[in-house]
Amino acid sequence: MGADLRRPEEHDNAVAQKAVPKFEIDESSSLPLWVQLRDRFAFLISTGFYEPGEQLPSVRKFAAENHVSLNTVSKAFMALEREGYIVTRHGSGAYVRETTPDDVALSEIDVITDEYIKNCLELGMGYEDIPAFIRKAIERVKSQAPTSPGGKA
Repeated sequence: MGADLRRPEEHDNAVAQKAVPKFEIDESSSLPLWVQLRDRFAFLISTGFYEPGEQLPSVRKFAAENHVSLNTVSKAFMALEREGYIVTRHGSGAYVRETTPDDVALSEIDVITDEYIKNCLELGMGYEDIPAFIRKAIERVKSQAPTSPGGKA
């Protein structure tokens, strides 16, 4: 076997990375692709999919797997770093910051979700009724959305 030439601090980070959720481009969106990417990663970090200290996929790997330009992914990662979600370690990659902007307060999505649940309860729904209602609403919204050339809503 060959010698392990990594720096000592890199040994702990050598664990396999989790699979990256597929990113679907919303071609009907007025948002540039890099903003869509930034928003998706910010959401994944805020919801705990990526945990503090966890390494994100490399720019090169993500770009190749999702057929996106390296520059586009790089621009999204730079924005995530500017906004305090990630930190880049030269030669090692991008990692979720130990404390992110959402650690300080509930995210906007959490607040909206909490209010929605409270409103449903006030209308007489039970907790067990809410997920089925949300699934129906998602299907209704999907059916109303214009389809992209690839056939996805």
